[in-house]
Amino acid sequence: MIFRQITHNDLGCASYLIGDEKAGVAAVVDPRFETNVYLMLSRYIGVRIEHILETHTHADHVSGHGRLAATTGATIHIHREAEPEYEHEPFDDGWELHLGVVTVRAVHTPGHRPEHTAFVLTDTSRSSEPWAVLSGDTLFVGDVARPDLAVEKSEGAHGIFHALHDKLLALPDYCELWPAHLGGSMCGGPGMDLKVSSTIGFERAHNRMLQVADEDEFVRESLARLGPQPPNFHTIVELNKGPLLTEGVGLLPLAPRQIELKRASGALLVDVRTDVQFDDAHIPGSVCIPMTRAGFGSKLAWVADRDQEVVLIGRDDDEAIRAGISAIAVGIRKLAGFAHGGLTSWRVDKRPIEGIERETVEQLHEHFEADPSLQILDVRDENEWNAGHIPGSLYKCWHDMSELPEGLDPERPVAVICGSGQRAATAGSLIQRLGAQQVIHVVDGGIPQWGRLGHPLEPSAEATTAAAAA
Repeated sequence: MIFRQITHNDLGCASYLIGDEKAGVAAVVDPRFETNVYLMLSRYIGVRIEHILETHTHADHVSGHGRLAATTGATIHIHREAEPEYEHEPFDDGWELHLGVVTVRAVHTPGHRPEHTAFVLTDTSRSSEPWAVLSGDTLFVGDVARPDLAVEKSEGAHGIFHALHDKLLALPDYCELWPAHLGGSMCGGPGMDLKVSSTIGFERAHNRMLQVADEDEFVRESLARLGPQPPNFHTIVELNKGPLLTEGVGLLPLAPRQIELKRASGALLVDVRTDVQFDDAHIPGSVCIPMTRAGFGSKLAWVADRDQEVVLIGRDDDEAIRAGISAIAVGIRKLAGFAHGGLTSWRVDKRPIEGIERETVEQLHEHFEADPSLQILDVRDENEWNAGHIPGSLYKCWHDMSELPEGLDPERPVAVICGSGQRAATAGSLIQRLGAQQVIHVVDGGIPQWGRLGHPLEPSAEATTAAAAA
């Protein structure tokens, strides 16, 4: 039999090619938008892709089912409750698909979404017992799905509890677990692992959320752990439910004058080089989202307006083109082009540049001691801020930076800090774009490092009240 996992490291997604080499037939489960990998692999093995299976309508990335169906003629299968607009063959709980010796059985596991389905795999040439389950977004390595992307969140959490305990945990302990997401995805909880697979037995014994046997307690804990929802997930769901997307987006090389014209007409300039390169020099008004860090696509989806043109600036043309591929994967399709030759061509043309100062956490402390009027802007998630922050600092989450934070004086220096320096890079570029005149990017650590160095932190009033109530 054939079993291959294909991962998208930036988005933390996993898809699968399964089938029977001797029968010459295969299926792709949860295909990503860039489908060449499946075509190359199927040609190499010598099988035809005849079926496309979706565990559910994805909310964090654009599916490649349309492109793959157009290329191969394969039939798309998804649970009946998905009700997509595209041509497909719906299935119900218990439906089976035979790919030579491989049997795929649909196990309806609603909760994350009403149509969500896991696929249990059996290699009938070896046994009638299942050897693996493609769990989709219900059970991950180290955690479980989030419940708030399709239905009322408590209803979703109740559904996930029953999907886990009534369906997936009924499988044998030796059954391998292969999820649709790895650590770094926004579709699960904070315990998700970067490990690509596990077993039902190991997760039963060591997955903390599976230790919660009481349904109401499981629901309370699921809701308490919720992080930010994937950006613009409603739009991505609409793309994945709507008419099949079969075409990519052309990405044109732009000369400096063309970039200037695009910027003047309201395009968003996204610099995908490292934060070190960006801080050293960048096009005025551009936003820093490095391609060298995981999560580029998700960060871009937080910042970019889908109705606004986007211009990509890379170290070179290849880097910008790779960024364009990741942008399309999260539904950003209005790409105006990329800076041909990177920032070098802009500088050779003698056009203006800006920079951002950099300070380590210890340098920030020394700066703050010498000048207590220094503004410190914390751009972490709200739960991080509530747990502990620098006394007197300002707060606004990095992905909500559509305007300067309340109380920030754009004419005074402001140091931007997060947990490691990565989110601060993007936030610093955003507030500079919004008019802050002297931005300092805090690097090589963040608030945790500040605490480890023995400098004071204080919890928010909300966290103090919650601790007292507990």
